[in-house]
Amino acid sequence: MHIGIPREIKTLEGRVALIPAACADLVANGHDVFIETDAGILSGYHNQDYQAVGVQVLPSARAVYEAAQLILKVKEPLGSEWEFFRSDHLLFCFLHLAAEPELMQALLDIGLTAIGFETIEQNAELPLLKPMSMIAGRLATQVGATLLMQPQGGQGVLMGGLGAGVRGNVVVIGAGMAGSQAALMASAMGANVTVFDTQWERLQLMQSQANNITALYAYQESIKEVLPQTDLLIGAVLVVGQRAPHVVDKAMIETMQAGSAVIDISVDQGGCIETTKPTTYAIPTYTYHDVTHFAVTNMPGAVPRTASQALSAVLLPYVNQLAKESWRDNSVLVQGINVENGKIIHPALNV
Repeated sequence: MHIGIPREIKTLEGRVALIPAACADLVANGHDVFIETDAGILSGYHNQDYQAVGVQVLPSARAVYEAAQLILKVKEPLGSEWEFFRSDHLLFCFLHLAAEPELMQALLDIGLTAIGFETIEQNAELPLLKPMSMIAGRLATQVGATLLMQPQGGQGVLMGGLGAGVRGNVVVIGAGMAGSQAALMASAMGANVTVFDTQWERLQLMQSQANNITALYAYQESIKEVLPQTDLLIGAVLVVGQRAPHVVDKAMIETMQAGSAVIDISVDQGGCIETTKPTTYAIPTYTYHDVTHFAVTNMPGAVPRTASQALSAVLLPYVNQLAKESWRDNSVLVQGINVENGKIIHPALNV
C-alpha cells in the first residue's frame, strides 16, 4: 500500500498522524510511506527522522496525494486540500462531518472512501478519540484556570482558593472521557467540582473519585440552578457521529457572573452550549454577555508532541489493517466509514 501523510494546515495545528517509529513498522511490513516535508516538525520530528526509517519525504501536499492511495491526516481536510483528492483515495482522519456539511458534500462529490477516527467503535469505546479527548479535557481545565485570571478578563479567582480565599466553582457537563479528565484536573487543583451526566455508572464513578467532586443527573433545572455561582463551565457532551445537542442555552449563560469562563470541548461536533462558535488558537476566545468563551476546534494541537505520540500508538493497528487488501473483512473499520462512492454510509450522519 502507498500511504501518504500530508502536513496539517489548520491554524496552529502541530500534530502529525504518525511519528517516525510508527512509520518504521509500516515500512518493515512492506508498505511505501510518503510524508510532506516538515509535516512532523512542530511535533519535534524532522524530515531526517522519517528518512532514517525509510519514509520518502516529498516537497508538497500535492505530491503526497498523487503518490498515495491511503491518506492519513489528523484534522479534517480544509477547502484548499479538496482539489488533491481522487475517487480512489481512502481517507482516514478526524472528520466530524455532522458539523461540517460543506466538507461532507465535497467528499460525496469526489466519491472517495472516508473513515472518521471519531466513528471507530470497538468494545463500546472510541479508541482513536479517547487519547485526544483525555488531552482536551485536561487542557480545558488548564486553559480555564488561566482565563479566570484578572489579566485575562477573568474574575481573579484561583481554582483551589487559599486560606481565607474561596475556591473556584467548576461545572462539567458530560462525564465521558473528556469531561471526566477535566473534572479530575479541576479537583486536583482544589476547586469545587460539579459534574453532570445522564448515565448513573459514570456519575457513581465521578462521585467516588474525590470529596470535592459532586456528580448529578443532568436535569435542565439542576444545571440552571448552579450556573449563577459557576466560575468555569466546561461542555463535554458527545453523541457518536452526530451534532452535539445544546444542553446550555443563551439564557442560562446570561445568568453567569461577568468574568466567568466557558470552554466547549464539544465544538468539533457543533458545541453543546448555544453560545459556542468555533475559534482557533490564533484568536481563541470571545465574550458573550461578559462571559469569556474558548472554543478552539483542535485543542490537542497545542501539545503536538504528546498528542502525536498518543495518537500514533492507537492509530497504527488500524492503519496496518487498512493497508491490507482484505481490510473490508474488519467490521470495525467498515462500520466507521462515513462516506463512500458518493453516498452517506454512517447512519448517524443521516439524522
